[in-house]
Amino acid sequence: MDFSCVEECAKCCIEREYYPTIKFGKIGVLVMPDEKKQMESLAEKNGISVTVLPRIGVSEAESEEPQTILAYQMMGRESNGNTCPFLDTESSKRSPHGGYACKIYENRPLACRAYPVIQSTPISLDPKCKFCENCGTPSGNVDSELESLIQIQKKMDTKARYIWRYATGIGESKDKDLIKTGWFLV
Repeated sequence: MDFSCVEECAKCCIEREYYPTIKFGKIGVLVMPDEKKQMESLAEKNGISVTVLPRIGVSEAESEEPQTILAYQMMGRESNGNTCPFLDTESSKRSPHGGYACKIYENRPLACRAYPVIQSTPISLDPKCKFCENCGTPSGNVDSELESLIQIQKKMDTKARYIWRYATGIGESKDKDLIKTGWFLV
């Protein structure tokens, strides 16, 4: 069976998770440095407020923060970090699979283009994807998703000595005392 979104599903655009632990807060949609300005411009064009935070940084020396940012993250519009700001949950417009429409589908970030293929060893499909839960492994029509993931991997390739992760400070209110904000050397 070919991969396609499950009708009425926008789970990947709504639910955000803590990664790698609660301490780092919920993660946003991965946005590469060359996509950051485009996302901000598209938000302005659509009258949408977006929050783009750093995600991964690198440095050659152990310092107080990274010298170069390899990736950013676009946070969800809800206070707990959920729901992509570009997901149209208010109009009657629907995507081809019957779920909420994406206001920037043709210009969505590489991370969205790669989904449900995720970086793991070996590369796999996101087990939280409804298609993957309900239908199993697609029969091979995920070539464009794999290509998007390869592009992300190339852009994040680094020989830097130190890698930093940014803690968003965003999550469920019950977890507020566990969530940090700022850069952490990993």
